[in-house]
Amino acid sequence: MSNATDFIHYTGQTNQFPYLIDVERATGIYIIDKSGKTYMDMISGVSVNNIGHSHPHVVTAVQEQAEKYMHVMVYGEYIQDPHLNLCKKLVAMLPDQLNCVYTVNSGTEANEAALKLVKRVTGRTELISFRGSYHGSTHGSMSVSGNEVKKEAFRPLLPDVRFLQHNDLDMLEQITNKTAGVIIETIQGDAGVRIPTIAFLQALRNRCTEVGALLIFDEIQCGMGRTGKQFAFEHFGVVPDVLTLGKALGGGMPIGALVSSREHLWEFTYNPMLGHITTFGGNPVISTAALAGLEVMEQEVDFNEVERLGALLQSIVCQSDEIRESRRIGMMFAFDMESFERVEKVVKKCLEDGLISFWFLSHPYSFRLSPPLNITEEEIRKAGAIILNAIQTTKD
Repeated sequence: MSNATDFIHYTGQTNQFPYLIDVERATGIYIIDKSGKTYMDMISGVSVNNIGHSHPHVVTAVQEQAEKYMHVMVYGEYIQDPHLNLCKKLVAMLPDQLNCVYTVNSGTEANEAALKLVKRVTGRTELISFRGSYHGSTHGSMSVSGNEVKKEAFRPLLPDVRFLQHNDLDMLEQITNKTAGVIIETIQGDAGVRIPTIAFLQALRNRCTEVGALLIFDEIQCGMGRTGKQFAFEHFGVVPDVLTLGKALGGGMPIGALVSSREHLWEFTYNPMLGHITTFGGNPVISTAALAGLEVMEQEVDFNEVERLGALLQSIVCQSDEIRESRRIGMMFAFDMESFERVEKVVKKCLEDGLISFWFLSHPYSFRLSPPLNITEEEIRKAGAIILNAIQTTKD
């Protein structure tokens, strides 16, 4: 059997039509398959490889740590310098009230832990989220995600969850003294890059403070420089009570992080003890990769350039009159077209021509881009030309 046939036969699938790129290696913004074909990865593994693939600094750090020790104990029992240094680095980058880090295995797990934390701290049960949101696919994170089509087959989910309209100031009155926590993507990703107003996020912050609910910002996709600032909430002058991170935090390795105050996270230690527990959270090799990735971000990513090149790519793609609307912040893009069928043709043509774009689960008539943040202007212009050609040559 071919590798593609084996892949379908032996591995669990998420959809019936996977890309089936047979990866040989990946470096920078490029993925090379086993036939030698090179692809520009303009989605960064869905906002994971913000510093590109296999960055030498990350690779070297991982190799050196793997020679010292890998897993030695479940999270929290031993002092391990890679994990401790990562947490100290993150805290130094964040506002004073976000001064404690609980590392986990994925963004979804970070959201699961965040939902537990707000219930534990407040003693309340109601959770509030927003229509169009995506927070993960496990039972808890799915319960506070907005895509009803994806949820229906798995009900019953968590009770006492309420959904409000995104960016609607009037609906914030529904956050009350019964609300344990409000979870929101600082920038909605899966809904097609939906950017809230400053007034909305500030009013949300004020309402949560007024009624004693904790505010969770999910920056799993939009954090770690993706929006042109290290953390997306920096655009809005608002600080959450709880921050969840994942994806690009790992420098290409799997990680999630729950960040809050020391006082809040201490609640997981008693009544009951082990309020949240994770075997591989804080893994020394993963933590080393994450710390090295943060160092690369500091050294190589110029946020002024992220904004300039993001605007350049947007302007190139929008030269096509088939782009009905575009939404962008930093290097997080959504381009609306007439229909899913048009998007599908363009995405497939881009793939054929050596460029990886993607679509959104909950916004099928848009295609998405999220290139590595250290992409060059030459690569931006090349990518824009490939996308424009794909739009033009797939017209009916």
